[in-house]
Amino acid sequence: MQSRFRSDRRLTVRMTVTLFLLGLLYVAFVAALIVVLKSWVLVVVIAAGFLGAQYWFSDRIALFAMRGRVVEREEYPELHAVIDRLCAIADMPKPVVAVSSMDMPNAFATGRNPDNAVVCVTTGLLRRLEPAELEGVLAHEMSHVAHKDVAVITIASFLGVIAGLIVRFAFYSQLFGGGRRDQNTAAVFAVVMGVSAAVYALSFLLIRALSRYRELAADRAAALLTGRPSALASALTKVSGDIARIPSKDLRTAQAFNAFYFTPATGSEPGIERIFSTHPTLQQRLDQLGRISAELGEAAKPGKAG
Repeated sequence: MQSRFRSDRRLTVRMTVTLFLLGLLYVAFVAALIVVLKSWVLVVVIAAGFLGAQYWFSDRIALFAMRGRVVEREEYPELHAVIDRLCAIADMPKPVVAVSSMDMPNAFATGRNPDNAVVCVTTGLLRRLEPAELEGVLAHEMSHVAHKDVAVITIASFLGVIAGLIVRFAFYSQLFGGGRRDQNTAAVFAVVMGVSAAVYALSFLLIRALSRYRELAADRAAALLTGRPSALASALTKVSGDIARIPSKDLRTAQAFNAFYFTPATGSEPGIERIFSTHPTLQQRLDQLGRISAELGEAAKPGKAG
């Protein structure tokens, strides 16, 4: 079922290209591992097992890591009401609603498809935002589900985890492999380690480039669905400012999930390191919302419609 969130062809193209390039990288990587481990069945089973677990259980993993729990309407009636309204407007299934006890103001969406999605907000976010601002943030998160980029970023991000785990497994198998260690094996193993480092670095850059664009796409879709880009801009400004005041030590646990958050748990705007950031800068996001606000304002003027 197609939702009423504005589709984004450029996002779809970027997701397809990113997955294709990552696929090529990891085919080469797995082939190299097969040479070392001398068992393609073992490598494929391990890789498929970890990827399958992440794909099917990513929502539970994310909720557990972020101290989130599913909440019913009786506990958070206003939160459920906003999500119900957005689902009706967007014509999409209602996601599971969850709340994290973290004071850091943030939100994230996870799940493999619109029928198996979770939208989670922190208590810090609920306490700080006005109803219209909260609606903007939730629309942003639900657009990730509608665009299916949540599933794509989950798969893409986890490929790096697989690489790390398999390389570690290969390392220990060689370390304790006894008689199997010889000069040829050591040389091949060194090549595999070098290839894995290159694969991880390229994956890192590809995933972050996709992540930055998908955040802009989600802002755009949310602003157009709600018709209130200014409320989303206000939420962005408020949340980014409050996160900047949270001690760095309290943000470290959350930073591993930055690619999934409404706004990154970095505490500061990226400088030269912006090419490694999971999100565009706050100014880029506000500028885009300002342009959308102007467009919606023009469309509402007499003589400008149609």
